[in-house]
Amino acid sequence: MDNAGWHAQRRADKDSYRYFSRRHRGSDGQYVPEVVVGPLPHGQLSTQSPSDYASRPSNISSSAMHNIRLAEMPPAERAKAQRIPQMSPLLQFMVGPLLRYDTIDMNGVWHGAALIVTADAGSFYDPVPVLTYQWDPEEPTRTPNSPTSSTFSKYELSPHPADPHATTLLSREDVEKIGKDNEGGSKGCAATIDQTQRVIGQEIYVYSGRSGTFTFWRFPIRIQLGANELCIKYSINGGIQLSFCVPAFRQNMRWATYSCNGFSAGVNSDDFRGPGFKSGYDPMWVDLLQKHSQEPFHVLVGGGDQLYCDSVTREPELQDWVHAQTGPSKLAHSLTPEIAECIDRFLFNHYCASFRHGAFARANSSIPMLNMCDLIDGFGSYPDDLQSCPIFQAIGARGYFFFLLFQCFINPYLDGLDDRPGRHPFKSLILGFQGPFVGLPSHSFLAPLGPNVHILMLDCRAERRKDRVCSDAQYRKMYDHIKQLPSSVEHLIVQLGIPIAYPRLVFLETALDSKLNPLISLGRNRTLGLSGLVNKFNSEAELLDDLNDHWTAKVHKKERNFFIQELQGIAKMKRLRITFLSGDVHCAAVGVLKTYTGGKNNVEVPPSVDFRYMINIVTSAIVNTPPPVAVIRYVHKTLHYAQTDETMVTGHSNVCQLFTHEPDGTVRSKNKYIMGRRNWCAVRWDGRTGEVMFDLRVETEKGLGTSVGYEVRVPPPQWAPGP
Repeated sequence: MDNAGWHAQRRADKDSYRYFSRRHRGSDGQYVPEVVVGPLPHGQLSTQSPSDYASRPSNISSSAMHNIRLAEMPPAERAKAQRIPQMSPLLQFMVGPLLRYDTIDMNGVWHGAALIVTADAGSFYDPVPVLTYQWDPEEPTRTPNSPTSSTFSKYELSPHPADPHATTLLSREDVEKIGKDNEGGSKGCAATIDQTQRVIGQEIYVYSGRSGTFTFWRFPIRIQLGANELCIKYSINGGIQLSFCVPAFRQNMRWATYSCNGFSAGVNSDDFRGPGFKSGYDPMWVDLLQKHSQEPFHVLVGGGDQLYCDSVTREPELQDWVHAQTGPSKLAHSLTPEIAECIDRFLFNHYCASFRHGAFARANSSIPMLNMCDLIDGFGSYPDDLQSCPIFQAIGARGYFFFLLFQCFINPYLDGLDDRPGRHPFKSLILGFQGPFVGLPSHSFLAPLGPNVHILMLDCRAERRKDRVCSDAQYRKMYDHIKQLPSSVEHLIVQLGIPIAYPRLVFLETALDSKLNPLISLGRNRTLGLSGLVNKFNSEAELLDDLNDHWTAKVHKKERNFFIQELQGIAKMKRLRITFLSGDVHCAAVGVLKTYTGGKNNVEVPPSVDFRYMINIVTSAIVNTPPPVAVIRYVHKTLHYAQTDETMVTGHSNVCQLFTHEPDGTVRSKNKYIMGRRNWCAVRWDGRTGEVMFDLRVETEKGLGTSVGYEVRVPPPQWAPGP
């Protein structure tokens, strides 16, 4: 349902022909690209973007108190507290640093990595970049409601030094430590740290473009976990200090998840920009970072559409192919060196621009990421002949490569394609089999979120075809890994991207797929301004690729039901509660799969002892616009028909009535199943009950950057393991 509405479609269609008509070649004979970003100013990280925010009067009091404390310091210390550290040798960043979480091994060692991309022309590599990270194993965990932390305003996201509102580059705790040191009290912050590691950057890829070459540097990070949560402070080449948090040994993590981090074509982002924000992208990210400042998240899970790449169709070299009529000539259009260079140029620049932008960049440098596959909208759900044509296949193959590079810190041609223990830099990797359209095997990840909770990031793109999501071989390998999970694991979160317990829109599928649909016919002929109803790749209905993408689509229904039944069998055998996590549909909802007992008058199996009881948390979108009200109403009406015939004997699916109240507290008289507002989700494990708590954070009012929580609790398994 990636549809911004009728008016947005019209605007997007007009934009499409504007890109076609305005393309031109520069003095060098090459097309002038649509998306190009330059390097950041010397010595600046992508998190340092104070110009992206405007001050809000409500924050002045807290900031002023912080400045008063600085003013009381001696001049030398006052200057030191506000001085921007300079990298030595100097690096010119394109994006980064970005953080990634991998796993925790049996010895309690946290494994992850950092990534930066630097412009070679403005950087010095003698010696090569070095990441220094430090922590104090004895430092007590700061409680979220302590006086120190609770006095911070919502934009003072301590201890992050690149705070968009902060007048200092140290957190308040560090400033107070400096002051105590001057008064003869405790030593300064740096003196209390007794664990320091230095990691030399690994050159994993060099992108060569018109403006020069750019190097990807990866820094492996290893941290021995202990009795307390740890704040890890890190810097690159002695520059500005950033930080992230890791859990205590054998602690179940706090984590956040999101999806749909961008706007669909034709949507005016300023419509979602509230007071104090320069961009409509930032409000819900600032809300997430505010929660992170109160009680840090250990992992940030990207559930799909971490960025939107469909705008590749705006690039000038692709215009002849995009606007060609569907048929043999379009399918046979050659992949020229100019077009191949254009695809790489777009992806590199688009990633740099998106991942260094505003509050999202800040989250990526302060919460380690764990991301699932990102490509163009609906990739794999188009007809085989289109996806096999040279240009479309290049878009998919290079899109997948840059996803692995920017979001997983993997270069498959350098790191290899062997996921056996000790053979790959990332231990959580599960390699599948080569996809038909991307030229690489699928990359899924199975990672611990603590001793009792694991997460499976299932790659549903690399092997996808219009009639298939994953190959049988990939399913078997994934099942084998799940069966080998330790007996202490009670919860498995399966991240799918697209909801699996969600209404099937049968009527809409049939109507959009029909060759007799008059609106689609007019759209293909660009008549009456209806060309926005068909997509730019093959002139099928704009929503049809999205519907074919869904697990509940008619082409995937048997595969979906078999997948669910297999997981339910493993859940029973291993005494494992399986929960699905999804995005994609631009609304919040909670689907439920459970044992079917034959009707309302029969006693239902209690969820705690029902191995078929599976929740599907749907959290979408953190940035994009919700679907039109009419679409949400239509989906709501289909909920009565959500039962699937293949699972009638063993299971039943429906959607939970979670949204009984609006975010302002008023009672909702209609549609208590789906919330059409921007949202993200905070997740934690309840040590008292063994439940996993999903807190869907729904935007209170468009653009204000505040949210209200709707909590869903998933019970631990309470049945005896066995066949």
